[in-house]
Amino acid sequence: MSRYRAIGPHHLDTIGEQYGLSREQLDAVALHSLVLPFRTNDYVLRELIDWQAVPEDPIFQMVFPQPGMLSGDHERRLRRLRDSGRPSERAAGVASIRAAMNPHPSGQRELNIPEDDGRGLAGIQHKYAETVLYFPSQGQTCHAYCTYCFRWAQFVGDSDLRFAAPTPTPLVEYLGANPVVSDVLVTGGDPMIMSTTRLRPHIEPLLSVPTVRTIRFGTKSLAYWPQRFTTDEDADDLLRLFEQVVASGRQVAVMAHFSHDRELGTDSVRAAIGRIRSTGAVIYCQAPIMRRINDDADTWRRMWSGQLALGAVPYYMFMARDTGPHEYFEVPIARALRCSRSPTGRFPAWRARYVAPSCRPRRASSSSTEHWAARWGTRFRPGSCRHATRTWWDVHSW
Repeated sequence: MSRYRAIGPHHLDTIGEQYGLSREQLDAVALHSLVLPFRTNDYVLRELIDWQAVPEDPIFQMVFPQPGMLSGDHERRLRRLRDSGRPSERAAGVASIRAAMNPHPSGQRELNIPEDDGRGLAGIQHKYAETVLYFPSQGQTCHAYCTYCFRWAQFVGDSDLRFAAPTPTPLVEYLGANPVVSDVLVTGGDPMIMSTTRLRPHIEPLLSVPTVRTIRFGTKSLAYWPQRFTTDEDADDLLRLFEQVVASGRQVAVMAHFSHDRELGTDSVRAAIGRIRSTGAVIYCQAPIMRRINDDADTWRRMWSGQLALGAVPYYMFMARDTGPHEYFEVPIARALRCSRSPTGRFPAWRARYVAPSCRPRRASSSSTEHWAARWGTRFRPGSCRHATRTWWDVHSW
């Protein structure tokens, strides 16, 4: 039985020897990982990456920081800082580069944080009327890091950039005072990185709140470490926790992050999906559409079809947020719409939701969200953030 082992920048030479990466490729990953978080594991390396197609392989692009993910000026500056030999200067320079990459887009640290007596509640966000996001402190890492992750700032070791709740007590009190909230999304990071012994004390108190009807777990573990649900030493305990929540009359929704159809193709992930579904939990699948990874209709067709065949529900397609290396990955809205169509060219079971971060009116054009919202009969509304400069879009199941 394999055990999870995190693989990071200090293991790059071993990865290079085992999988044939060149010194130039290893140097690029090492340089960019000074700014962008890098972590992977043996399952991703062995089962998911096509090493004959590196560096263009989509899973390799998704896990290993690449040239072009930083601007030319930032990359040159970072190389000078690395070669200067002065750790304090390098640390300050790296922090400056990260700050310039919009680590918390759309004002999320200020605009979504509930307050108690004028103080923000740590590790809690209330973005949507019926849903609260909860960030348990022990779950603020992942089995592997996606290079496009809009929460990349959670993983760079700066406590000032992290969302983290040490205990669920403030959350339970907040839910009691806000009965409109019916859903709690346990997220991170990835709550499935936690042992069940650590996770359970964060979940069981929610069962005392009668207005909570759904507990969601935002996770990439099905793609990056499906053994969490099959052969990990406490996998059975985790499934029993799901069963406990379901037996209480609530829904367990596993919000699984699948970015490419290859992530659905192993025996391990198929077994994990079957075990989760046997508890009564429902698996909903989501991913952003990203250039170089999944920005073609065939990938999405195979991915959605594969999810349905395994009993999971295709749910969200996201657009990239303007944070981190977003220019490396961003896809035009028109192209995303083409990728999201069924083979008949229609949206038989999907709708699009657009949010414009600016409240200022602007003229609709063929590339604007207003145009697409009108064309496809979707909702369009201004967002609440004064500071954001881009629009985002998602497609989700009715």
